[in-house]
This record gives sequence, C-alpha cells and structure tokens, in this order.
Amino acid sequence: MQNILFILLGLVLLIAGGNWLLKSAVALSLRLAIPKIVIGMTVVSFATSAPELIVSIKAALDGFPDLALGNVVGSNIANLGLVLAITVIMGSIDVRKSFYTTDWPVMMIASLLFCGFIYFDGVLQQYEGVVLVVLLFVFLIYLLRFQKTAVVDEMPEDDVILPLYKIVLYLGIGGTALWGGSELLINGAVGMASTLGVSDRVIGITVVSVGTSIPELAASVIAVLKKEKAISLGNLIGSNIFNLLAVLGITSIITPITVMDQGLLSSDIFWMLGISFLILPLVFFPRGLRLGWRDGLVLLLFYVSFVYITIK
Repeated sequence: MQNILFILLGLVLLIAGGNWLLKSAVALSLRLAIPKIVIGMTVVSFATSAPELIVSIKAALDGFPDLALGNVVGSNIANLGLVLAITVIMGSIDVRKSFYTTDWPVMMIASLLFCGFIYFDGVLQQYEGVVLVVLLFVFLIYLLRFQKTAVVDEMPEDDVILPLYKIVLYLGIGGTALWGGSELLINGAVGMASTLGVSDRVIGITVVSVGTSIPELAASVIAVLKKEKAISLGNLIGSNIFNLLAVLGITSIITPITVMDQGLLSSDIFWMLGISFLILPLVFFPRGLRLGWRDGLVLLLFYVSFVYITIK
C-alpha cells in the first residue's frame, strides 16, 4: 500500500512540477524575446519531457538502469498504443504531410539507432549518448529552418509575460517537485517490484511509463472534448523522438546505462519498433492521412497485448 501511495504521490508531483517548469520556461523565453517557434521546439519540448528525463537520470544514478530504459521504451509504446489510441477513438484526426516527410522517418531512425546501440552489447555508452543528442540538435535545426509550419503553438494561454519573481518561484517549485516526485516514484516502483517479485524492467515499462505519459493523455482528452485537434500525431511522435534522443541521450552521457533484464532486448524494443512502424500503414489505410476509431482499436489491442505478455 505504501509503495502505491509513493507512486501516485510521485506522479502527481512530476506532473505538477512539469507544468510549473513549463510556465516558467515559456514566460522566461518571452521576457528574453526569444521567437515563439524556438520556444515551441526547444523549451516546451524539454519541459514536457522533464518528468521522463528526471526519472531516468535518477533511476540510472541510483543503480536501477532497467527503470530508466523501461520508462522510455514503455513511454514510447504508451504514447502511440494508449494516448493516441484513446484520442482517435474519441474523435478522428487529420494527419499533416510532415508526418511522412519528417516526423515518422526521424522517429524510426532514432528508434533503430537506439536499438542498434543497445542490442549487441547491452549498454548505452556515453559516446552513443553524445550521438543521440547531436542527432536531436540536427533535427531541431532542420525543423526551425525548413519546417516552421510543423511547430504548433498549442498553449497560447501560457503566453503571459510573468513578473520575474513569479518566474523564479515557478522554476524553483517546479524543479523541487520534479526532484521529489522522481524520488517517490522510483522508491515506490522499486518497492512494488520487489513486493510483487517482478523485475524493475516490468514496473518501469508498465506503471512508470504510463505514469509519465499521463500529461500527454490528459492534454489529448481535453483537446478532443474541446473539439480542438491540438494534440496531433506529430506532437506524440515528437515526444517519442525527444524521449529517445534527449532523455536517453542525456542520461547515458551522465552515466552509461546497462541492461539488467534481458527481456528488454529480447522483447520490449521490438514491441517499440513494431508499434512505431504500425503507425505508417494505419495513417494511409483505409483513408489517406487520417486516423479514425478503427485505427485506435488496432493500436489499443496492440498495447493491451504488449502489457499482457510483459506481465504474465
């Protein structure tokens, strides 16, 4: 019971901390007169991935590398198999051309690169982390220079120039909440794993990954209910790209990540590659550049199968 409480409290702090960090980051960028497009592609992306980043770094440093890896791999599967599935079941979405020209190819390159790095030696080395982060910067520069329309300002209500003391306050509270939330979440997850007799990988790839995908899920549901298509396929794919290149890249630069549970290499990464690839035919068939409720059911079935096979 205590472990579940730790996990729930940790998730609440991570979500709240990420939101405060986002507010302060956007407000600071506006005060410094940084163009909105740069804010969208860098500050906002980084702030919304902060829960995954903090949890992964903390887990790796504390000696739970499978939690760090499981968190990212599971989060990528959950973004497409759970968040996107629920979103398109509630209301169909039109897919932008940038999906097949940029977003999907980059996600597949990032996924294959990560799998190649970790599959043969079971370790994500520091130099491999550097390669991932460099690829992220190349991707961001490409978007900023050639695909400015791909950046959607989803939260214009956040575009408020706050007083400096509020920015510092949000930054401090957000950072503290992220740190405290990661402590509680990891303690609860490790405790739950040992209580249930399962590996850190299983808890990381199910409980922790779904938890860190909650902000995306909440935003998606709210967007559908408001009849706004604010959360598009591109946003979720962008989140997956950021998870692989930034979260795992930065974490492995700080400390190399070694796979403890071989299930991650024999099963999980192939599920991640599978659902990433599956998105392509679903987008084009039966109706081109559109995802509807049938596609959502296929994705949800894929995700439920993955969770069932992982925990059984």
